Amino acid sequence: MNTYPYDAVIFDLDGTLFDAEDGIVSSVKSAMEQMELEVPAEADLRKVVGPPLRDSFEHLLKVPVDRIDEAVKLYAVSFLEQGMFQYAVYPHIRHILQMLHESHVHVGLASTKPQGLCERILTYFGLAHFFDAIVGETNDRATLGKPELIRRALPERYELAAMVGDRCYDMEGAKAAGVEGVGVSYGCGGEQELQDAGATHIVPDTEALRALLCPGGDIPRGFFLTMEGLDGSGKTTQADLLEKSLRQFGFTILRTREPGGCDISEDIRHIILDTENMEMCASCEALLYAASRAQHVHQVIKPAVERGMVVLSDRFVDSSVAYQGGGRELGVDTVQQINAPAVMDMLPDATLYLAIDHTTALNRRLSASTPDRLELEDGEFYERVQKAYERLIRENKKRFMVVDAERDIESIQKDVLTATLNRLEPEFRREA
Repeated sequence: MNTYPYDAVIFDLDGTLFDAEDGIVSSVKSAMEQMELEVPAEADLRKVVGPPLRDSFEHLLKVPVDRIDEAVKLYAVSFLEQGMFQYAVYPHIRHILQMLHESHVHVGLASTKPQGLCERILTYFGLAHFFDAIVGETNDRATLGKPELIRRALPERYELAAMVGDRCYDMEGAKAAGVEGVGVSYGCGGEQELQDAGATHIVPDTEALRALLCPGGDIPRGFFLTMEGLDGSGKTTQADLLEKSLRQFGFTILRTREPGGCDISEDIRHIILDTENMEMCASCEALLYAASRAQHVHQVIKPAVERGMVVLSDRFVDSSVAYQGGGRELGVDTVQQINAPAVMDMLPDATLYLAIDHTTALNRRLSASTPDRLELEDGEFYERVQKAYERLIRENKKRFMVVDAERDIESIQKDVLTATLNRLEPEFRREA
């Protein structure tokens, strides 16, 4: 039994769940350019986010009435090809939807976009499974209007419901539908517009929205994701791309690395990789990695996961097992025992492994920059590292996600993102 204030919450789409401005504005500009029409100098294109599209073309952009159908069609093509992929889920929205859904609050969507398009956007960004009702217009002419859309998104029975939106149309629709209006001023409307429209509550950001809709609720546990591979496999490039994509999908990301990730661990990193320390023995190296990891887990990784964040780490304990256990020939079991107190109970929830032959990887790495102490090792060392990784993968098939890294960056990026999303939320059902 939930103790949240509303047993039904209806959301607007653009400017409420999604930062939609770039996607919508770019599609509007594309339509105007193709029609060889100038955007009026006084037109604030931010205002196209929210109201029915036809109204914006006619009243804001001054498109001749007999050309509005043409403008809408050109917009739709541009939006489907590019615009919707420029959307970004606002931070904390995923947590809010998950918390409401798991507490059996009815979650609905009421948008003046066509319903099929609403469903497509929510599905692409992996949010559709949180919704009990998705309601949009039956066509691009906005014939139903916001009050009726809200009514259709509500359950048959409820005690207290709210409409959450960023524009006056949402607040006016809420009032007409007999529900409370929660205005979000982080969208395109602003606080004054929402206040003038009679909002019951106004919140400045998504953290305040979560506090209002889910007071006292526990933020869902985060996720610990690691990326592994030989030096030269492209880990840093792919981690950069993955971080950007996950943020766009609304995940709260903490990016980190090993060795390192916090001050003490970074100091240890410098000692380990410094080419002045070539006399360092294998046991010392393994123990230094474990010491760095212990502080990293204690100070950074565990607290972030407990706060609901997705921790994306470039390397973790698998690297020690492969490099020191395999490469240095200390033995896989020995290195795992050394690291047991450092790792504690924070084994990765999932691990991405970028698979590449050790010779190809090393050639890539040495041609990219000045090698560090480990990268000065010979081919036999890296062959042992590769075999140790392959053993880890065989023994941990459920945890590892293996991606072929001997391809172009874009192909690798696509597979990395798909694999990650499927692990983060198994309910994800994305369209291509």
